Amino acid sequence: MGKLFGTDGIRGEANRFPMDAHTVLSVGQAIAQARKDKDGPGPVIIGRDTRISGPMLQSALIAGITSMGCDTLLAGILPTPGVAFLTKSLALGMGIMISASHNPFQDNGIKFFKGDGFKLSEQEEEHLEDLILNDTPKQAFVPPPEIGRQIEMRDSQDRYIDFLKRSFPAGCSMDNIKVVLDTANGATHRVAPEVFVELGARTEVIHNQPNGININDQCGSLHTGDLEERVVQTGASLGLAFDGDGDRLIAVDERGRRVTGDQTLIICANALKKLGKLKNNLVIGTVMSNLGLRIACGKLGLNYHPSNVGDRYVLEDMKRLGAVIGGEESGHIIFLNHHTTGDGILSALQLIAAMLFENKPLSELVDIMEIYPQALINVPVKRKEELSSFPRVSRIIREAEKKLGDRGRVLVRYSGTQDLCRIMVEAPTQDMAEDLCARIAETIKTSLG
Repeated sequence: MGKLFGTDGIRGEANRFPMDAHTVLSVGQAIAQARKDKDGPGPVIIGRDTRISGPMLQSALIAGITSMGCDTLLAGILPTPGVAFLTKSLALGMGIMISASHNPFQDNGIKFFKGDGFKLSEQEEEHLEDLILNDTPKQAFVPPPEIGRQIEMRDSQDRYIDFLKRSFPAGCSMDNIKVVLDTANGATHRVAPEVFVELGARTEVIHNQPNGININDQCGSLHTGDLEERVVQTGASLGLAFDGDGDRLIAVDERGRRVTGDQTLIICANALKKLGKLKNNLVIGTVMSNLGLRIACGKLGLNYHPSNVGDRYVLEDMKRLGAVIGGEESGHIIFLNHHTTGDGILSALQLIAAMLFENKPLSELVDIMEIYPQALINVPVKRKEELSSFPRVSRIIREAEKKLGDRGRVLVRYSGTQDLCRIMVEAPTQDMAEDLCARIAETIKTSLG
């Protein structure tokens, strides 16, 4: 499917296609039409991150939605999971987040949530795409008296903050916790500090001065160098880095060491097991999760299942197999007993709750999982053909797998959102991982590049 949709809504990237106002106007019209076809012209809530293009795209969405007779609730700058929460708690027909997540400011996109707070299914995305591409909504414009209204929502952040605070275990105290937050100059820059301050943590914040173009710029979950340094300098208990739209978390322990999403996942899953709250004793990762996650689950007596890459597929497997926790190495973690989608702030609260429950510093908790050396290379490709149809590619992959045996693994796949082939190699040493990964990447580059 998908001339417009990737694995996480519609994303416009500066080097691929523009997320221009005309396109977004059509998207807004299609959203309203889909709402009217299913449930009637109910209101749609819109949130956005801090990108300079956000207000422009929001205006285009509003124009498209209201021209079809639907009202819009404007939540303002709010993390993506905040939009999902409000969509469900207010019993709205649809939630929309304007964001390109961890991408640079030049990119922007749109994420969609149904009334139950979950993202659209592939079938629902295909229907919406058909409406957009076929200009179907233009046949159903409403007369002027029926045009929808735009309504400013003044308490969106307060509602979301209250929800986050309620997710923290009753009786737990952050009085002895000192935390440094990196809000990536993004959507969490107001909400996150308030949550931790109100829960009693001594809180310092960095990268919380958004100007429209500094979102994710050498900060946040992808760039934790500043956070690592500040945690050590201040003697903080831990550091917490979010991405631009707030659905990811990467932590830093008190020694200044980066804690991956896989490590956070296993720490929280192990605490849930000890509390008797890990449904089916099950943890969901992905095929890109570090090999150490599967091994750690085995040692701790946890059942482990790898899903395909992407939070949609993690969630599908969680619901299908009956899991309450799942996530990705990138720090996108879903706590299904609390929320319908990944939430960086909520993940941070559950990580701190695990620290308090175990009465151990984060540096000690991360030792339950050994991280296997890993190399990752993204190769631009002109076409996405079946890799097995290229003998040289198949041969170099087989040779690498034979050399690794049961001491590592090779994963080669196409990106779901970009014209890239991703090569990941895990091995006993970093040098071996990088060498094998580079050989495979060069072969794919010459064959498909």
